[in-house]
Amino acid sequence: MNLSGPPLKGLLREFKLTVEDLIVIHDDLDLEPGRLRIKLAGGHGGHNGIKSVIEALGTPQFVRVKIGIGRPAPGQNSANYVLEPVTCEEVQVLEPCLDRTVDALECLIHRGIAVAMNEFNVRERAEDEEKPD
Repeated sequence: MNLSGPPLKGLLREFKLTVEDLIVIHDDLDLEPGRLRIKLAGGHGGHNGIKSVIEALGTPQFVRVKIGIGRPAPGQNSANYVLEPVTCEEVQVLEPCLDRTVDALECLIHRGIAVAMNEFNVRERAEDEEKPD
């Protein structure tokens, strides 16, 4: 995954798409597990796969859908953390986020990035918080 850029560039060329058509979905250590964030452009933030995409395309101007996985435990290597199997507890946190990701992609495609960001870049209300009447 760290060398995603060159094959992605080839796919864009083969299907006659531009970087404006591109939506990259990736994990993000800086977001808490299960949090979703949509963003246009920006740096790679230490994510080697995104770094490869930016280098291959020559621009950071593409849409990213980030899925939070949280930080590793103190002293744990980040590369090992992102490659280790997902635990049952992590699946329970990530499954709802994956469903929201599908909804976010549909919104991005049909309604545009501004609407998608306004709808999906919000913190979810804590389950134990009482809902107003």
